Amino acid sequence: MKAIIYCRVSTNKETQESSLNRQEEELIQLAKQYQFEVETIIKEKASGYDFEREGILQVLDRIKDKQVQALLIQDETRLGRGNAKIALLHCIMKEGIKLYCISHNGELQLSESDSMVLKIVSMVEEYQRKLHNVKIKRGMKRAVQQGYKPEENLKNLGSASGREKIEVPIEEIIRLRKNDLTFAEIAATFRGFGHNISKATVHRRYQEYLASQEE
Repeated sequence: MKAIIYCRVSTNKETQESSLNRQEEELIQLAKQYQFEVETIIKEKASGYDFEREGILQVLDRIKDKQVQALLIQDETRLGRGNAKIALLHCIMKEGIKLYCISHNGELQLSESDSMVLKIVSMVEEYQRKLHNVKIKRGMKRAVQQGYKPEENLKNLGSASGREKIEVPIEEIIRLRKNDLTFAEIAATFRGFGHNISKATVHRRYQEYLASQEE
């Protein structure tokens, strides 16, 4: 199994440098104990309350690699403090990554309160996803009821290659915007009909339309 080692101290003081090195040494030993192959070691000096940390962002990128199965840390506070810690725990566990820490000499055991909060976060996220899908289906149904014919209006959508500009039926985008659909929902509606188009493309075409109306 492959693992990532993540070490963090909160300040740039010289006294913290030894703590950072000690974390690395102890986590390498933990990896050997559980026979992990260390894929990379990430170290940084930053506050645990700060979510925009280069090191932790690298961790989040690397755990999406299906070759990595575990993240090794000194203890859960090395990930973050307060709400940042909960958010990061949720992101990591959602990827199916196992957390091992020195403080537990093995796999991390969440406190009862943290476990409860993470369950609530997961439930809310799942219902948000379901609500988003319902809104997409509703938008598709309303579009068709108002005369939207994807087989005619979008027959060439997504067929462009290279840097060729994708032709988007702006009248359909305007119609769906008037029905209070977001750009993401409009793009999802088009994709629901089997046409590949991004939220960014929909937004760009709509902005081009607004600019043309002001000229």
